[in-house]
Parts: sequence; C-alpha cells; structure tokens
Amino acid sequence: MEISDPTSYLAELRKRLDEARGFLDLEGKAQELEELREKASSADLWDNPDEARVVSQRLARIEGLLSKVDGLGSTIDDAEVLLELAAEAEDADSRSEAIDQLQAVASELEGLELESLFFDEYDEADAILSVHAGAGGVDAQDWAEMMARMYQRFLGDSGFAVTVEEVTEGDEAGIKSATFTVKGDRAYGTLESERGVHRLVRISPFDSNARRHTSFAGVDVVPDLGDAADVEINEEELRIDTYRSQGAGGQHVNTTDSAVRITHIPTGIVVQCQNERSQLQNKARAMAMLKARLAEEARLERQEHLAEIRGDQGEAAWGRQVRSYVLQPYQMAKDLRTEHEVGNVQGVLDGDLQGFVEAYLRWRRSEFEAGDNSS
Repeated sequence: MEISDPTSYLAELRKRLDEARGFLDLEGKAQELEELREKASSADLWDNPDEARVVSQRLARIEGLLSKVDGLGSTIDDAEVLLELAAEAEDADSRSEAIDQLQAVASELEGLELESLFFDEYDEADAILSVHAGAGGVDAQDWAEMMARMYQRFLGDSGFAVTVEEVTEGDEAGIKSATFTVKGDRAYGTLESERGVHRLVRISPFDSNARRHTSFAGVDVVPDLGDAADVEINEEELRIDTYRSQGAGGQHVNTTDSAVRITHIPTGIVVQCQNERSQLQNKARAMAMLKARLAEEARLERQEHLAEIRGDQGEAAWGRQVRSYVLQPYQMAKDLRTEHEVGNVQGVLDGDLQGFVEAYLRWRRSEFEAGDNSS
C-alpha cells in the first residue's frame, strides 16, 4: 500500500492501538495475569493436568498479548522519531524504513483486532466436533467423509491436536459419522462457525447417468469442558451398547468389542468412542462427551430464552443450513449467514477454512452487539 502522508498514517495507527487497548481490556488482563502467575507457581497445580494446561495456555497468551501491544507502541514511537530525522536530513531511505515499520504495525493490529472477536464464554475451550451424514444416501456418506478430511486438514494446518474418537463406516462408501476431540488455542471459538447443516451440489460419482445430486451433512461442535461440565446424569436414563471398533480409530480397533455407544434417552443424544484401549476407558470418554453435549444443549436453551425475552423472532443459527458447496454447474462455497463466498471450492475442501472462520466471528460480534442494543 502506498502511503503518501506517513505522519497522518502514524497518527491513525496510534489511535487504532489505543482502541485495541480498550477492546482487549488490557487493564483487566494485567490483573488476570497476576492471578494466573500465582496459580502457575502453586506446587499442586499439576495435580489436575487439565486445569494446569488451561492456566499455562492462558498465561502464555496474556503475556504474549501484553508484550505485543507494548512492542507495537514502541515501534510506532521509533518510526515517528525516524520520520522526523528523515525529514530534517531529507533522507529517503530512512523515510522508507519508517514506512515499512508502520506497515508492519498495521498488519499486527489486524491480528489484535481479530483477538476481540473471541469473546464468548467458552471460546478458549477445547472442542468436540462431530460430522454426520444426512439426506442423500451413499452420496451423503461420501460427503461426510469429505468433510471429515476437510476439518482434519484445516485443524492440522492450524496447529491443533486432533484425536479421532470414533468413525462409523458407510454402507457402500464414505462414513456415517466421525467424532474428533480438538485441543489447542481457542479450539471451540475457531470451530463454532461449523455447527449446522452443510450442503454439497455435484455430479454424483455413484450415479451411472452422471446426474447432479444434492447431499447434506450435519456438523455438531461443543466445548469440551472436561470435569468442569456441571451436568448431573441419571444412569437409568442411559442406554449403553458395546460393539467392535472399526475404521481409523486407533491401533486397538478391530480386536474386541471395546467401542462404546451411549444414548441419552430423554434427549436422544448419542455419543460413541472407540479410540481408547479398553471398554472402560471408552465408556469414560463417551460419558465426558455426553456431559459436554448436554451442557451445550442447556446453554443454547438459555440463549434462545434470552432471545425470546428480547423479542428476537429470527431463526436460531444452530441446526439449520449454514453453508453450501457447489461443484456443478459452477464452483462456489458460500456461507449463508455471513455471505462470505469463495470460488476455489477445492481449496476449501482441502482445508482452507480460515476466511469462513473469521467472517463468522465478525458476524457473531455484530449479532451480539445488535442484541445488546435492542435489549
């Protein structure tokens, strides 16, 4: 970008940095940092590994954030001095160097502004992501497998740790379902955009007449709260089935009936796990996933109740069609909430989801602010 007036641009960047300090609540984070450092120094912190990991990640993030903001302020100050010296000495090289520094600050500020979009209660949490084939028969099962691959590529490229909890193979091709645990920085906040129904339009590879078919797959994403999930489960309301593991679930699959499927009868929620070494471990993990699903159901019910109180009659985002992927007769992937669309559908299917994630986070922020203003 050509900068004709670097002095005015510098003032604009300084204003944006001051705004970032406000929307990132740096004063509150500085106080939180002291509390986290106290927890991190506790001798018994690692008695609870899950809590220790959360504290360590949060501590590192806040320290990094505060350091980055301070560094950007120093860079702006240095660039201002360099511009003044360049003007006095009519030094074009120094002026160019100062402009390069300001452009680097602008790029970093965009990242900070993205930080403000992760504001929800569970954005920092790990996530449980499930893909289920919907209407469309074998095409839908193939589509579900394509989506599972898409998410694994996106998450791997983004630095998340992904564990395959279960895979249920399709009747002829593809999969009926797959469940992943995703661990890493803001896993749930990153993946929340994917919850809902995804539609694929293409020439079916399973149709001998090469006709165009429409397939659907459902995606569910819930925060993995571990032991923090405050949910009481009545064992009498559960149906627990065991079966032989199948698919890419780990090195112990296809050996014993160790896989576990749990159905919560009152809600119809089904969870299953086949990745652990024993039936007991799979049951424990499946129970943890069930608690996470039930906790998220309760949270969404509260959100819907608050929306009704505000008089918001719009359709809830959860569970409806959220994105279309069209391979024939043209190429387009489009999110129906944010209107974000791209023409390189294959790139999306190969894991290039970041644009959709950021567009959703910005849309979510605008929806949140609109709700606040209407209440």
